[in-house]
Amino acid sequence: MKITRRLFAFATLASSLFALAFTIAAPKPAADSRYLALVGTYTGKTGSKGIYAFDFDSASGKLVAKGLAAESIAPSFVVIHPNGKYAYAANEDSKQSTVTAFLIDAKSAKLTQLNQLPALGEDPCYLSFDQTKKYLFAANYSSGNIVVFPILPDGKLGEHTAVVHDLGALGPNKERQEAPHAHWIEVSPDNRYVFVSDLGLDAILSYRFDAAKGTLTPNDPPSAKLAPAAGPRHAVFSPNGKFFYVVSELNSTVTAFAYDPAKGTLKEFQVVSTLPKDSPGRNDTAEITVHPNGQWLYASNRGHDTIAVFAIDPASGAVRPTGEFATGGKEPRHFTIDPTGKFLLAENQNSDSIVVFRIDSATGALAPTGETASVPAPVCIAFSH
Repeated sequence: MKITRRLFAFATLASSLFALAFTIAAPKPAADSRYLALVGTYTGKTGSKGIYAFDFDSASGKLVAKGLAAESIAPSFVVIHPNGKYAYAANEDSKQSTVTAFLIDAKSAKLTQLNQLPALGEDPCYLSFDQTKKYLFAANYSSGNIVVFPILPDGKLGEHTAVVHDLGALGPNKERQEAPHAHWIEVSPDNRYVFVSDLGLDAILSYRFDAAKGTLTPNDPPSAKLAPAAGPRHAVFSPNGKFFYVVSELNSTVTAFAYDPAKGTLKEFQVVSTLPKDSPGRNDTAEITVHPNGQWLYASNRGHDTIAVFAIDPASGAVRPTGEFATGGKEPRHFTIDPTGKFLLAENQNSDSIVVFRIDSATGALAPTGETASVPAPVCIAFSH
């Protein structure tokens, strides 16, 4: 009887050890490599009807069209809430500027409008979330003002909590800097400050952000100035939050700043061109981003129709040009890096195309994969998380 019990116990132990070994040795199921991508466009004479959906496979870089996600007027900038349930569009329409909230059906790749509010300014061109994801910031280009909207529990936009007009001395370019032009707005990594890039003022404006109330108060100092007629357009923080990079549309440069999180202030330490020397013809920069690994910075040139790549010194934050890569189309108004950091997707507005590039993991260089997608007048792309 004792021997039988011992044999049973031994068999049970052996079975458990075998199961444990199998569990350890068994490969983990691969993470889903597919993402929903929403593309904002300009409508009207372009033939576009609104926001288009794509399926993106981050394992292969393949981009597959899923059709029109929602009819919408001039949804030039689209963001997806990190919960993957909601999307928001800036309707950059001079007759009726609005901000629209949508419910996402990931299976059908369709959007259902939740509500739509006046942008409280003219030509909204940029949207972003605060770090709590409870507020949506909007930058209105033509009216030169910014707005804060609370995001309600059901994804709808609530009544605004702040409206602030950009203030400061205008830049010297009489054609493009005749008034303030808010072009970009983002919150600091610690959610304490909000920064606004104003093309008309040659400045990055700084505000203290009250996340409990959704309000903005001018910081001290209230701005960081750039070179006259620079025309700052978009900006980006480095992943470690120590550095801040601005791409300027009018003089085709990247300006690097050191960021002081205690005071929410910026100190310029470098300006570098996005173009090769003696580059002929007209050029307007558009988008800027830093690779998730913090090693490379990318900026788009419209006219030259390239993505400029820079290596980032991890200690000083200084950037060094490493090359320019043709986007395979005209007017790369926007580009983005996919969630895995393996691919860069460039939206060529005047070629009605999105071109996929593979990012070299050692150098940051770009190589076209051969994957392209057609969409009328693409100006923004956002991935679901």
